[in-house]
Amino acid sequence: MRIDPNTTPNILADMQQSQVSLNTALQQVSTGLSVNNPSDNPSAAAEMVQNSIESADVDQFTQNVSSALSTVQTASSVLSSVVTSLTSAVSAGTEGANGTNSTSDLQSLAAQVQGILNSVVNSANTSVSGSFLFGGTSTTKPYTADASSPTGFTYNGNNDSNSVAVGDQASVQVNLPGSQIFSSSGNNVIGALSSLVTALQSGNTANIASSTAAVSSAVSFVGQQQVFYGNAETQLNSQETFLQQDTVSLTTQATSLVGVNEATAATNLTQAETDNSAALAAIAKVLPNSLLNFLSPPE
Repeated sequence: MRIDPNTTPNILADMQQSQVSLNTALQQVSTGLSVNNPSDNPSAAAEMVQNSIESADVDQFTQNVSSALSTVQTASSVLSSVVTSLTSAVSAGTEGANGTNSTSDLQSLAAQVQGILNSVVNSANTSVSGSFLFGGTSTTKPYTADASSPTGFTYNGNNDSNSVAVGDQASVQVNLPGSQIFSSSGNNVIGALSSLVTALQSGNTANIASSTAAVSSAVSFVGQQQVFYGNAETQLNSQETFLQQDTVSLTTQATSLVGVNEATAATNLTQAETDNSAALAAIAKVLPNSLLNFLSPPE
């Protein structure tokens, strides 16, 4: 029995096609993707390029929001601590102004307020990941001791503020300079505390009372500055939610473009393996006969 030699090329073509199908099925199962090369689906591949660009942007904005949230939350917490410290200073000043304290008592109260002043200055010098919260955009330590200054301290930062990009055309301001919070001309927190220390040390009841009033005003002023950080946190939380939704949408789009159904991929792999085995079996039968036909002279 002779086998038509024209059959061999067809079987070889079937074999090659079954191997390609098997390789494709194996790749889809291993990667979870239906498009592993641009040639698999040029249109989907092109759309995935844009999807990848947008996803990278969203990831960066999300990181910016996370970092900014840490900054504003820390700053707000610091200011809460400052308000508590200032409230303690008001209590000390009120006690010192009652006119019944001995010199020793007044010196003790002055030392207490001096400690509060130092604590507030330390708070004003708070840094997060190496960046000072209240130095404006400067990288210099905001406040340092200065004997020539009336308050005993000098502000070394600037009057600018930092903003972070949280969207394609959206940014959020994340800080206020220390010059606005702790040493503004209209409400000098550090200056008020320094004046109260001096007044307590002098024992002048009227000066103690007026300095205490200034510190009390500073309490309200710092509380007002906290509102900025609360508003910034609200903006950032809102943007974080939006970015999370964006991430879900982009992920869904990517799955639709190049993703593969795991169950379907597994079924396709099983079928490809079956087809490939059948092709191998067919070629194993045909090739020996084809070789015989080639060697035997025609009848």
